[in-house]
Amino acid sequence: MRIAAIDQGTTSTRVLALDSDGALRPVLSLPHGQGYPAPGHVEQDAEELLANICRCLDAAAPEVVGLANQGESCLAWDARDGRPVSPVISWQDDRTAPVTAGLERDGAGPLVMARAGLPLDPYFSASKLGWILRHVPAAADLARQGHLRLGTTDAFFRDRLTGRFQTDIATASRTSLMNLETGAWDADLCALFGVPMDCLPEIGPTSGDLGTLPGGARLAASIVDQQAALYGHGCRSPGAAKVTFGTGAFVQCLTGTLVRPERPGPLPTVAWQRAGQPVAYALDGGVYAAASAVNWARELGLFDDYAGISAFAAPPAIDRGLVFVPALAGLGCPHWQRATRGAWLGLGLGHGKADLMQALLEGVALRTAEVLDAMRALHPLAGPVSVDGGLSRNDYFVAFLSEVAGQDLILPDETEQTAAGLARMAAEACGVAVAPAPPGRLVRARPDGRTERLARFARVRQGLTDLSGVMGQGGACDPA
Repeated sequence: MRIAAIDQGTTSTRVLALDSDGALRPVLSLPHGQGYPAPGHVEQDAEELLANICRCLDAAAPEVVGLANQGESCLAWDARDGRPVSPVISWQDDRTAPVTAGLERDGAGPLVMARAGLPLDPYFSASKLGWILRHVPAAADLARQGHLRLGTTDAFFRDRLTGRFQTDIATASRTSLMNLETGAWDADLCALFGVPMDCLPEIGPTSGDLGTLPGGARLAASIVDQQAALYGHGCRSPGAAKVTFGTGAFVQCLTGTLVRPERPGPLPTVAWQRAGQPVAYALDGGVYAAASAVNWARELGLFDDYAGISAFAAPPAIDRGLVFVPALAGLGCPHWQRATRGAWLGLGLGHGKADLMQALLEGVALRTAEVLDAMRALHPLAGPVSVDGGLSRNDYFVAFLSEVAGQDLILPDETEQTAAGLARMAAEACGVAVAPAPPGRLVRARPDGRTERLARFARVRQGLTDLSGVMGQGGACDPA
């Protein structure tokens, strides 16, 4: 049986085929554009994303498919012909920060936290979908006519490709519109964000009989990319955790049952739900800038070759007083301070490009360590944390992360964990056994200077947050 995994990600769409020995074979990778029409706005073309998925299907010619989506990215389209009437508003987009801040001031935070388990943050889909209705006249017109469809990108893809207007429960849990207890859209949350509930897709499981794709392939799994990666890492029991370093850094720990934090920090989320089975839950925490920070630095000319930033002659930059806070798109978990911006602190005339890059890598590791510490406070981690993504291939970064996190790490031999999880989930839904993945390489923690480094980083981070608050005072913003 030909099984393929299509990973529709932030910057590209890739398809990989699952071979009989359980290995993944890359078939095709297609980049897509991102638009930045205004500060804080990040958009994509829904038709371009869909066309790339179709090209991946043609290239792989599969019988069974697993499809991953970007999670919180969302759009509006016409129910009659599937035509998008808005751009895809990316998960990175923070245009609705004034909206969520206003809802916070109005006291809506506890309701959203109690029902959806999420803080008021523009990262999640709800405020973006409400923004579309207020700012895209075509969407408002379709809503009045009863022809509007709203949803995350997976719902758009599935509507166009299978004829079923559906999403999965893991993706729905990332919108701020789904009640975590019931697994259904919440009328009060929809009203709060101005999202008509009758415009949203049906919520279903993450794997099973999800429809037929063009060419006759069966869609057997559809899920958020990070949850697919959690499955790919082999996390099956409570306490098993992974970190994926892509555009951002995403930490997840499987909890099995629902863990409800009292305040925003690591967030409860649906891990997955097989058809006919109970829901599995996880804790989730994101660092907004990881590889995006490294790529940004490369564009600035701070380094030319990735091999050149895998080792440094000097001691750790933070031990020498140089600190980088990677808040280039704000601070995510556990702080949830979108207005904070990044910076190098402690710069001197003796510092060069290598020092700046060393501090940048350490900053991403330190932010990841903050997320892991916050997660441990809610649920114990069991065994080494599995790590994948581009930064997991940087020896300096991985060693420093193990030190400041105080955590043993596993580096899987398979680097495409999102695709691995998709393929395994789709195969299992079809009753196909897949060979177990090899164990990977163990990196032992050396918690040298962990406490002092985290404390120094926390002081710098808090100083930047305070500075951002002062600089933001008196600024005009559109509360709509």
